[in-house]
Amino acid sequence: MWYYEKKLQYPVKVSTCNPKLAKFLMEQYGGADGELAAALRYLNQRYTIPDKVIGLLNDIGTEEFAHLEMIAAMVYKLTKDATPEQLEAAGLGGHYVNHGKDLFYDNARGVPFTAAYIQAKGDPITDLYEDIAAEEKARATYQWLINISDDPFLNESLSFLREREVVHSQRFREAVEILKEERDKKKYF
Repeated sequence: MWYYEKKLQYPVKVSTCNPKLAKFLMEQYGGADGELAAALRYLNQRYTIPDKVIGLLNDIGTEEFAHLEMIAAMVYKLTKDATPEQLEAAGLGGHYVNHGKDLFYDNARGVPFTAAYIQAKGDPITDLYEDIAAEEKARATYQWLINISDDPFLNESLSFLREREVVHSQRFREAVEILKEERDKKKYF
């Protein structure tokens, strides 16, 4: 179903070791509004959505995995040269004790990922509105990460991700209109 190209969707560069910023980025790795939650949500919803928008959920869900890979690369690059003392000072001491420098699906506060983050109501329009909200929350989080980052290289990648969230939100809004039109013609519901 997928073809894996062995490169990131957008290049990830960082200026310097910065475990504190890596900790904040974990929100987009294992948080409620992060890339893993989005990918799983969309790829799950595609099974019960009308045919006219299945491809959209498949495409965006797959792209979210590419974004997850970018976040993982950012966190890795920001922490690979960090000492245990630097990780502790950045608030990642507990993570280091449990996982070393391996990534783990936690949010910025160290709370592990849970399937409770993923919503699925079974009503296509309701689910798409949830998807729009998820994309807008991710967009806002990327903006806030940019606001606190002083790394121009990292900010380029974060800006790319923020803009992709805007595009996804727009596509989901278009899908809502398509399904409302279908509903009004009584083709489903």
